[in-house]
Amino acid sequence: PIFMETFAGDRALAYQMIINKKLQSVPKLGFFGVTNIQPEWREPKMNDYMLQGNITYSIIRGIDLSGGFIWNPIDGIRPSAGVIFSYGNQDLLAVVNPRVDLSKNANFDALALIEYKTKLTEKLNIYTRLQGLYTHNLGYDFHTRSYIMLRAGLTYKDITFGAAANLDWYGPMKTNQNNFGGFV
Repeated sequence: PIFMETFAGDRALAYQMIINKKLQSVPKLGFFGVTNIQPEWREPKMNDYMLQGNITYSIIRGIDLSGGFIWNPIDGIRPSAGVIFSYGNQDLLAVVNPRVDLSKNANFDALALIEYKTKLTEKLNIYTRLQGLYTHNLGYDFHTRSYIMLRAGLTYKDITFGAAANLDWYGPMKTNQNNFGGFV
């Protein structure tokens, strides 16, 4: 329910935190939050961040409605709504989260994440993750941001570490900036 990752790469330091918690007193209600920051090593000002905070309502197991806000440096803070589809078992986690701004010139984005973990020994697991995002501005009809995050490593007890790559595209011209390194 709480996932935190730090990634040190050749272009930037990246941090991601995802919180998905249900309320114990009202189990259909919960909180879904995402924080992504990526300050570049040679830039004094951080231009790449995104924060989301959502209240969720569980429709059926694996399908939640969400509503809240998203904040990024280009659009500022905007109200937001979406759906979270999720499936998980001991070895596999899959999440798809389409979301739209509830404002003028709204962004629509779709996040997809798949993790595969398999046991090697009692204390050691293989860990892999593929995570992607595509964001499109509906008002101006152009690409605003997309990425692919790749992770491959090992989990020892409850700490995961390994090799990482972030492949990022920005703006209507899809300017590409990549980041390669390691994560924990």
